[in-house]
Amino acid sequence: MYAETQNDITRLVVRSAQLLLAYGAESDLVEEISQRLGKALGLASIELSISSNSLVLTSLVHGRCITTTRRIREHGINMMIVCEVQRICLLAEKGIYGAKQVKRRLEKIEPRSYPAKYVIGMIGLSCASFCHLFGGDVASCIITFIASAVGMSVRLSLVKKHFNLLIIFSITAFITTLIAQLGYVIDVTDTPKTAMAASVLMLVPGFPLINAISDMVKGHMNVGISRWGHATLLTLSTVIGITLAMALGGEFFL
Repeated sequence: MYAETQNDITRLVVRSAQLLLAYGAESDLVEEISQRLGKALGLASIELSISSNSLVLTSLVHGRCITTTRRIREHGINMMIVCEVQRICLLAEKGIYGAKQVKRRLEKIEPRSYPAKYVIGMIGLSCASFCHLFGGDVASCIITFIASAVGMSVRLSLVKKHFNLLIIFSITAFITTLIAQLGYVIDVTDTPKTAMAASVLMLVPGFPLINAISDMVKGHMNVGISRWGHATLLTLSTVIGITLAMALGGEFFL
């Protein structure tokens, strides 16, 4: 294999690993896909070192090593990107894609998301469903729907303005809890506490926590601890927002 070819394939593999890490894949999956894609494109072996915000990849062909480093910038969880990279790897393993096709497909990958109006509606509905499961009455479920839908709309608008994620979680929790406390002001529900508890469930960082535990169990302690710390900070920001809203509500509403 020519040096130029090895360079090109190494760049493709490290780009795939970079996309997987940036959009929420667990470290073990990143290693597996990188090694499989590299071998499918003709590399003898791939060695990958992953840290909390960077990765180092080394490719080996006929005793010749190439090492490259990439910085990881998180873009939020997007399983569409992860599935697309996995699909590219499978096509390369079957011999349908070569290096040129893989490069062309990787360049076309762009994160897509559902329209905001559908996301807001479904988040409101899911939190209202949790309220019902927790024993909330109909009025409590309606309050939960309104509070969580407004909170989600605030969260999406802050994301578009590129606010810090910790600030986004804190502000969203504050506004959501403040609205949920209407159950105490308007005497229409017997379960106002249930509405307050269910309306902020959209802020639970479940996926980062699952990835953190998975990474630590599978031996990627550095990445796992980093993800756990980030999820803990998000939880702490949510708690701060809820506490401030409850303090303000206790002063003016209760």
